[in-house]
Amino acid sequence: MEELIEIGRSFAQAMRERRGLASVDEMYAENAQSIEAVVPPVRQFRVSKGREAIKGKREDWLASHEIQELEVDGPYVHPPNRFGVRFRAEVVQKATGERMTLREIAVYSVAEGKIVLEEFFMLPK
Repeated sequence: MEELIEIGRSFAQAMRERRGLASVDEMYAENAQSIEAVVPPVRQFRVSKGREAIKGKREDWLASHEIQELEVDGPYVHPPNRFGVRFRAEVVQKATGERMTLREIAVYSVAEGKIVLEEFFMLPK
């Protein structure tokens, strides 16, 4: 369980420091998957398969949004291999200037010291 706690803490800290994109190579398995709650506006699909696809998803999101504030709460561990993180972000859509508050919970599954699956749960409007 200590390894799970350390991975969760490292991940949450990277997100707090806005190093989420940079941390993908270090923290994610090559064949990791990311599953969104709904199809994101900047993408045409919910599931990203592979570390490079996950990085691409994050790059697309960062290219279209400016983060004004970011709160990262967690990790909440669920041994033997999962942890959750709660996110709250104030963002501005670059194309429209619209300011939004985003809230979501993400659950991460870990195998052999790497994140192999991330699943996002959204707060409905």
